[in-house]
Amino acid sequence: MIRTAHPADLDAIAALHARARATYYTGHIPEQAYAGGAELHRTREGWSRAVARDAAEGGVLCAEQEGEITGVAAFRTQDGETTLTQLHVDPVHWRRGTGAALHAACLDAWRRAGIRRVRLEVYEHNLRAQAFYATHGWRPDPATPRSGTHRTLWLQVGPTPAASAAE
Repeated sequence: MIRTAHPADLDAIAALHARARATYYTGHIPEQAYAGGAELHRTREGWSRAVARDAAEGGVLCAEQEGEITGVAAFRTQDGETTLTQLHVDPVHWRRGTGAALHAACLDAWRRAGIRRVRLEVYEHNLRAQAFYATHGWRPDPATPRSGTHRTLWLQVGPTPAASAAE
């Protein structure tokens, strides 16, 4: 089930985020940059701000299975540009369709809001995520291929399939 995140979900979201980040940062950046109590607190605070945003500014969606949060996605629209800021699946739930379901829910939300183009930044060493995004239509923009250690990708969001068929 995909649903909107609530403040009561923050501890579970922050812990999931930390587990997911550890899988792709390990061996590439110092552990204190993605793990430990201070980083978990900082992560929770960031998610708290995202969950509290007005719906016009973005959203946070959770994948839930049997009462457990198995994935989370966040997006934000600022200054007319929409960014997929986070999409994480708990590593024990990889390859089960959770990320695809979250991505599809984001697409639905963007289409309902009339958003036609979305950007994201993906860590350069996170090849699993890069393959996932490529499969879902995200492409590098030659004008902005990188942001530090992250690759910048863009997605053209088309109309809903039903709207396309009606046109």
